[in-house]
Amino acid sequence: MPSSISCLIIDDEAIAREVIATHLSKINNIAIVKSCNNAIEAFNYISNNEIDLIFLDINMPEISGIAFAKSINKDIKIIFTTAYRNYAVEGFELKAVDYLLKPISFDRLLKAINTYFEVHDSTKKKIVKAPELNDFMFVRSDRKMIKIDFSSIIYIESYSDYIKIHLNSKTIVTRETISAIEAKLPKKQFIRIHRSFIVSISNITSFTNEHITIANKALSISRGYKQTVLKLLEQY
Repeated sequence: MPSSISCLIIDDEAIAREVIATHLSKINNIAIVKSCNNAIEAFNYISNNEIDLIFLDINMPEISGIAFAKSINKDIKIIFTTAYRNYAVEGFELKAVDYLLKPISFDRLLKAINTYFEVHDSTKKKIVKAPELNDFMFVRSDRKMIKIDFSSIIYIESYSDYIKIHLNSKTIVTRETISAIEAKLPKKQFIRIHRSFIVSISNITSFTNEHITIANKALSISRGYKQTVLKLLEQY
């Protein structure tokens, strides 16, 4: 058995750290040794512990991810995570393993891990295969974690800082962003049609260039998602 890769997650957003940790938990031989909300805490930890790989947010207060990356041992490999495309060039100039744009899907993170093994860990020469994915997720609602089967979701609706998950028999309300939820969903079953809507593909009853009908509701397809949505649905 190959030894575990020790990973550190650094991001000032708790939800972003949780998404990465959830994805990494599905991959063998990956050990999350620390999750930090700022670069100073991470630097203190690295000073006394060995780290193989860091998932590093770029846009953080006090010390940016770029500045932090320049200050640490170059043997520690970095995968940058950010919501902004304009940092990509500077990130790769620092010889980062990869550069992930939020919301980060499991498939995209898995590709980054494989790049780490291919380029920076030749002694192992082991490509990580996608594990059998869960068919459910947990969300926090009413002060407890509730299990939600993906097959029971009809559509998801965003209201600023919380979302409604519409199921077959009820609606679950949780304080989480729609982008964080999107990263947890299997892409083959769900599609984002609007900044406020994610729908279950199998529950769509009809669609036009402007709307998708699901559960007797007409949900708008926004301009930014229209091309991707229509291209996908026309394949069925």
